[in-house]
Amino acid sequence: MLIPRPAGPAGDAPPGDPERRQWLMTTAAAGGVAAVAVAVPFVSSLGPSERARAAGGPVEVDLADIPPGGMKTVEWRGKPVWVVRRTPEMIAALQGHDAELADPASLRDQQPDDARNPLRALRPEIFVAVGLCTHLGCSPTAVPQGSANPGLPADWPGGFFCPCHGSTFDGAGRVFKNKPAPTNLEIPPHRFASDTRLVIGDEASA
Repeated sequence: MLIPRPAGPAGDAPPGDPERRQWLMTTAAAGGVAAVAVAVPFVSSLGPSERARAAGGPVEVDLADIPPGGMKTVEWRGKPVWVVRRTPEMIAALQGHDAELADPASLRDQQPDDARNPLRALRPEIFVAVGLCTHLGCSPTAVPQGSANPGLPADWPGGFFCPCHGSTFDGAGRVFKNKPAPTNLEIPPHRFASDTRLVIGDEASA
């Protein structure tokens, strides 16, 4: 006489039981659906945020509220960008010290071709530059002509001073000789959409 095999401690059905196979298949399918449900939001979270996508696009700047001699700082691609409205005196101060500069003619590619001139600008009165020192990426400070800064020479023409390691740049972002910074400040691509609107990150003609 055959004695039926009792169920296991957990109440398992005998091997080969169709109901057991059906139960295992249902459990596995449910687990797979749950895994997909968890994975989809996780993968979606790996995509770039709206802010990250927007950070690489052009940035429009209103010039109307920048007074003569004033500067506005905006963010483009995660970098600070200076927009300076230069006065006639600031423009005149860019002359007469080429011999003290490491790259006075801006021969290195730190600017768009249209800004490869002594003023490093598309328009003389508007200077646009990435506000990061080309040495180690510190943030220089704007220092006008005649400032009593012990780290600057008495005949300082005005420009930018990096307090971290002492690099100095004139009002066109050109680096002085014998300084840690190897190149002039970077000039980002930009254009004028109108007399009062500047677009940074776009070189297309207005």
